[in-house]
Amino acid sequence: MLKPLAGYVLIEPAPKETKTASGIVLPDSADEKPQEGKVLACGDDLVEEGKTIACPVKVNDKVVYKKWGGNEIKVDGKELLLTKFEDLMAVVTK
Repeated sequence: MLKPLAGYVLIEPAPKETKTASGIVLPDSADEKPQEGKVLACGDDLVEEGKTIACPVKVNDKVVYKKWGGNEIKVDGKELLLTKFEDLMAVVTK
């Protein structure tokens, strides 16, 4: 597994939706990038200009991130997302 550097979070994106809530099957052309995922690993707190920015999430949190934020990478055949703390928008609570 990867250990993100300071200021970064490793996320496993949620699977793409293939059906609507009413059961309509979506074609491949309607694929949209997921914006939710599960935190797999967190980098150390980020220090910028003498200020410490703590990691806003923890491992196993379900998060919402910016649509075009982060970099997609493959690890052991899995599509993962490596993103900055600032690209995280919310933690999903139950």
